[in-house]
Amino acid sequence: MVTDPTRTPLLSFVVPVYGVEAYLYQCLESILGGLTAEESAAVEVVAVDDASPDRCGEMLHSYAAGRPQVRVVRLARNVGLGPARNAGLDQATGEYVWFVDSDDWLPPGTVATVLRRLRRDRPDVLLLDHLRVHDNGRLEVDASSHLLRGVPGPVTLTERPELLRLQHTAWNKVVRRGFLDELGLRFHPGWYEDIPFSHPLLIGARRISVLDQVCYRYRQGRLGAITSTRSDRHFDAFAQYERLFDWVDRHGVDPRLRADLFALMISHYLVVVGNDDRLHPHLRRDFFRRVAEHYRRYLPAEGYPQPEGVPGLKHRLVGRDSYLAYVALRRAHRMAGRLRATRPAEATADGPTPSGTTPGDTDPDGPTADGTTQGGTAPDGTTQDGTAQGGTAPGGTAPGGTAQGAASQGAVAADGSKVLARRR
Repeated sequence: MVTDPTRTPLLSFVVPVYGVEAYLYQCLESILGGLTAEESAAVEVVAVDDASPDRCGEMLHSYAAGRPQVRVVRLARNVGLGPARNAGLDQATGEYVWFVDSDDWLPPGTVATVLRRLRRDRPDVLLLDHLRVHDNGRLEVDASSHLLRGVPGPVTLTERPELLRLQHTAWNKVVRRGFLDELGLRFHPGWYEDIPFSHPLLIGARRISVLDQVCYRYRQGRLGAITSTRSDRHFDAFAQYERLFDWVDRHGVDPRLRADLFALMISHYLVVVGNDDRLHPHLRRDFFRRVAEHYRRYLPAEGYPQPEGVPGLKHRLVGRDSYLAYVALRRAHRMAGRLRATRPAEATADGPTPSGTTPGDTDPDGPTADGTTQGGTAPDGTTQDGTAQGGTAPGGTAPGGTAQGAASQGAVAADGSKVLARRR
């Protein structure tokens, strides 16, 4: 059932809802609470009840009562995050759309600030900064947030290719609906659904605006998050990247941007394959083989900018399909990390890492980064997957995340030499 819209707002919030009754009210109130009458008239919330098994449906019904700017879409069966977002998008009437996960929330004053920036710049895509909030209250700055600094007025990705390395989630972008329809983009089912959605937005945008302000609180550590769920569903990432590169090849994307995407893809895969919370050890070899196959299939003929240091070495091992060497490197690096962790005084002296964690926490195989999100709904009718699929963006963190924008001259290897991987 869908309530009828009564006006045309500037901004539609699409909020997929599944199994988040403990967080839902906070999310909704962070959007609508404290708005002036003028601001309230400029927004709508389209909440999608993805056949949630808890009290979320009742909560949405109660919250929408007497609030004409809240519209509820109720799905007869659970379809998963991507299709649930699509269902909300189909009912959204705003000029712009913002996908907000229902266990996250917005800081006070965010909506008013975003509305002002949309009216001022009229962008195709508005990029926003965020903080990760851990269950103990600790706030963590994303390792890619610095890329949002000092961007003057609307730009294109050609002018600022480093923006491609931002966390590739849907919730850190406000998108002009007409532009979204021009690209024909929708979310695909399965995990890692943001991959073939977020990158094309930036590639195709003629006007990218940047709001260098924390506008989103990204909840970490919720029970059931897929970053801590061992499952063969992590293999869904391969189909999502295949969709992305199919789009890239069909649209004749600049080869330099394609090379950057390739570097980000391999770095992302390396995060997943090395994470004990995602892949059971018996699945790791098969996943690595699939990564190597994608490396061979999508490696740009002119090469790509490899990351430096250990992440770059892992890239090269993937290119050679050297699983046993990768395992040996992974074990050695983890052992070194554990040794560092036993010397907290030394770690403190070294200072924080780019991801905001201590050196002992930055194992490139660890769960610190992948840059995607799964928030607020269960995937494809399966049990709840939670809302977080990662932390920082591939390309902005330790797991191979130092790929250099569109650097045509290559990256710098650990020995100081230039590295430019080429197709074999």
